[in-house]
Amino acid sequence: MTKLPLRVLIVVLLTATTFAQTITPPAGRIAIVADGNSPDPDDLGATAVSLAVLRAAGLEDRLVHYSHSCDLVRGQRISERAEKERHHLMQLSCDVTARRWGGFDDLKFYDAIWEKKKTIKDLGSAIKASTAADPLWIIEAGEPDIIGYALKATPKKYHKYVKVITHHPANDDAGDFFTWQQILDFGVEEVRITDQNINLKVALHQWDWAKIHTDSRIQWIWTIGKIAEVDDVVKFQKGKWDCSDAGMLLYWMTGATNGGAKAASVAYVKSLLLDYVAEHPEPKRGKKRT
Repeated sequence: MTKLPLRVLIVVLLTATTFAQTITPPAGRIAIVADGNSPDPDDLGATAVSLAVLRAAGLEDRLVHYSHSCDLVRGQRISERAEKERHHLMQLSCDVTARRWGGFDDLKFYDAIWEKKKTIKDLGSAIKASTAADPLWIIEAGEPDIIGYALKATPKKYHKYVKVITHHPANDDAGDFFTWQQILDFGVEEVRITDQNINLKVALHQWDWAKIHTDSRIQWIWTIGKIAEVDDVVKFQKGKWDCSDAGMLLYWMTGATNGGAKAASVAYVKSLLLDYVAEHPEPKRGKKRT
C-alpha cells in the first residue's frame, strides 16, 4: 500500500469514527466556566457552539451554571477598553445564542468579574447539589480561579463528586489566585483530554456551510465566531474559526470517561446543528405591515 492511499484510509476511518459518536452523556450535571475577556477571543465561538449543541442534543437542562470572563486579572496584552468590549461580546454570545436556540430560559449567564460574588455562589450551589448519583462536571474553559473560589466556599464532602474537564495547560497554569495543583488538592477528579485546538481551530472556509446557511440561528453562530477572527488584540486567530473549548462539552456529551469523543471535529458539530434545524425550522415571520 502506498503512502497516499494510507493517508486517505486514515481520514476515512477518522471521519467514520466522528459520525459514529452517539449522544450518551454520563450521569450528572454540567457547569461551564469560560474566559473570553483574556487576550484570546476563542470563547466567543465556543460559547455559541456549546449552547447550540446542548440544545440540539436535548441536554440543555443538564447545564446548571455558565459563567464567562473568568480571567480575573487583566494582563498587559489587552487594554482596559478592549477587555470591556469582550465582556459585552461574551454576554451577547451567551444571551443571544440562548434566546435564538431556546431552552435556557431558567439559566442566568454570569460575568465572573462584574458579578464575582454571585458567580462563585451560583457555582458553589451546583457543587453542593452534587452526589455520587448526580455529580457535577465542570468544564474549565478558562483560568481556574473561579472554580477554586467556589470549591473553597463549599464543604469538602461534596468535592469528591466534582469532576473538572480540562484540555490545555494554558488554562490550568494561568490562575492568578489558584494553581492547578491547588484545584486538585480540593479532592476533585481531574479529567484531562486531548488539546481540542487540533480539530476545532480550523481554517475559516471549514465554516462556510454556516456562513451561507439560510437558517439565521446557524448564521448567528458563524457571525460570533467571525467576530473573534477579526479581533484586533491577538494575531493567532487570523484566518481561523475557533470553538476549541466546545470540544470538552462534546466529549462529555458523547460519553465522557466512558468512551467520549476526545477529538470531536467540525463535521460532528455541523451534523448535530444541521439535523436539529432541519427538524426544528425557524417560525415563519409575518409580512411587514404597511
